[in-house]
Amino acid sequence: MLTMMAMTLVLALAVSGVGPTAFGVQSAAAQSSSGALRRTPDGKPDLSGIWQAMNAAEWNLLDHSAEKGVPAGKGIVEGNEIPYRPEALLKKQENFKNRETADPMRKCFLPGVPRIMYMPYPFQIAQGPNQIQMLFEYVHAIRNIFLTGEHYPPPIDWWLGDSRGRWDGDTLVVDVIDFNDVTWFDRAGNFHSDELHVVERYTPTGPDHIQYEATIEDSKTFTRPWKIGMTFYRHKEKDAQLLEYECFAYETPEPRRR
Repeated sequence: MLTMMAMTLVLALAVSGVGPTAFGVQSAAAQSSSGALRRTPDGKPDLSGIWQAMNAAEWNLLDHSAEKGVPAGKGIVEGNEIPYRPEALLKKQENFKNRETADPMRKCFLPGVPRIMYMPYPFQIAQGPNQIQMLFEYVHAIRNIFLTGEHYPPPIDWWLGDSRGRWDGDTLVVDVIDFNDVTWFDRAGNFHSDELHVVERYTPTGPDHIQYEATIEDSKTFTRPWKIGMTFYRHKEKDAQLLEYECFAYETPEPRRR
């Protein structure tokens, strides 16, 4: 399966013009230990490598205590508050009550954005001048961030949205729209509608850290925009590579009914 994943990434990179960084192998620039910010030949920060968020946001975006199967965690939401509309708050509370079965991830669906960025699995970034691709260990999902062109015209929806990026100095700014209304933000039932609009900011603070921020807008669900923030850490192991989490393969088949 690792070979198949490697072939998938290499083929995608070849099509998009992204450099020939091998699956699971850091680029020569990424291997530098000088402490200086790594850059591509065109002078942009080099985000290539294998990264991972180290927090408990997957279980709950807000501050929460530990319980069985849930690690304690500090919230990643600015102000530790999600500004739900009254009717949306009722839906969130219902989601929480039924979270063991209602979370779309229980069906092995794609997690959506930004949730896929802080799941407890690593992801790999491969960077080119016109496109950035992310390969995720979770169900080897692939996310494309296009640095040229405009969003596709509506009506259309995607599990991971339509991502269009641009550079603002050393910060990669990604505008993401065209979501469906199925995904959640976490296992605690925080959710959105199909009006979700996410603006992400990826700012390298050194060769091995990226400061990630996402502004969430959804007028159907929230009374105002709100933000999340965290740090991504580069995997520095000599043999760092993505393994696999093939969700459907671990499902327990239901007993056959006569």
